[in-house]
Amino acid sequence: MLEQPAFGRRLRQLRQQRGLTQTALAGPEVSAAYISRLESGSRPPTERVLRELAVKLDVSLSAFEEIEMSSLLDVVTTTLVLSDADMSLSLQDQIEKALSRSDNPESALRWQAYAQLARLKGKAGDREGERLSLRQLVEVSRELGYPVLQVHACFRLARCERSLGDVNAARATAREGLRIAADAGLRTPDAVRLRLLLASVVTELGDLAEALRISDDVCDQLRDERGPLAAEALWTAATVSTRHGNHARASELLDRAMAVLDSRDNLTLWMRLRLAASALALQASPPRADDAEAHLDTVKPALDLVGHPQHLQEYVFLRAQLAFVRGDHATAEALCAEAAGSGDLLNFRDRVRLRMLQGQIRVLRGDPDALGDLGALAEEARSTGMLDLAAEVWRAAAQTRA
Repeated sequence: MLEQPAFGRRLRQLRQQRGLTQTALAGPEVSAAYISRLESGSRPPTERVLRELAVKLDVSLSAFEEIEMSSLLDVVTTTLVLSDADMSLSLQDQIEKALSRSDNPESALRWQAYAQLARLKGKAGDREGERLSLRQLVEVSRELGYPVLQVHACFRLARCERSLGDVNAARATAREGLRIAADAGLRTPDAVRLRLLLASVVTELGDLAEALRISDDVCDQLRDERGPLAAEALWTAATVSTRHGNHARASELLDRAMAVLDSRDNLTLWMRLRLAASALALQASPPRADDAEAHLDTVKPALDLVGHPQHLQEYVFLRAQLAFVRGDHATAEALCAEAAGSGDLLNFRDRVRLRMLQGQIRVLRGDPDALGDLGALAEEARSTGMLDLAAEVWRAAAQTRA
């Protein structure tokens, strides 16, 4: 049998599932006041009381041995104490079922449920499911009317939309969140991150002047800061510089980003910065293969320690690019296949680049359909508004054919 206070929570759960009040559950051997004390955890049940409660609730004594996570509160509370490594698909199903069963639960509880559900779906690589959950999160945030929660929800949704390649939606969501932040006078980290995300999104859409203005402004704001937020600002500025074609400045900014962040502050971000530095080295003209390999070698222990499947997929893809640059096309092809077989975890730009690299390898192998497929891939990138990405695909096709 469960010990208190777990027994009290289970008793309350069973009573509420049957639509009984404490008074209705009371009987000759147990008063409503005693049931209240049992449910609060202040009194342990006796064997005689257990038997009477089981009869009134029409359950076996074994029903008091564990808590069924049937209510939204039960499930959400469980997610709050679990690490990412302990999350499971069954927990995702339980949240969805609890949401569908709940009759008008409090908005704050639904906010927590959708926030956790989006996290679980994102971890599982279900990007569309994550987006749907985050849209619900934004709606519930509006109901609550708390600007801090609204900005947080907008940031997460805009980041997901960008990852899916829906950059126009990401721009609209980011601007909505920034408007809310401005109206409320918020200067929270999420508000700053929304500005950085907007800079990244308008970069994808080709508005480099606005992107440069936003990223430079945030970097100036955080000029003397250290830590994750300062590193993210410098990383975004490096991305904008890359789109401008200024790889030297981008490399300098990424070096500064890595310098202002200690691995003890945020090991995951520390790892991602080095993956980004490796990608930048491979995009340079000519590619800096040795620098890229040095960053990948440095990041491998952290990847083994805190890396998510998406980070591992990025790492394998970078190794594939490195092998291709060095002329080892067989290894590059095998690594591309490994990365592609790991699910749809890469962001849209990297998914296009992975398919582009596979197309280049096919061209070199003499596949007659490869150039046509690269053309279709370039058109797919162009249709999303990412003109620079489309140009990158066309350029790769031309260079490989030559």
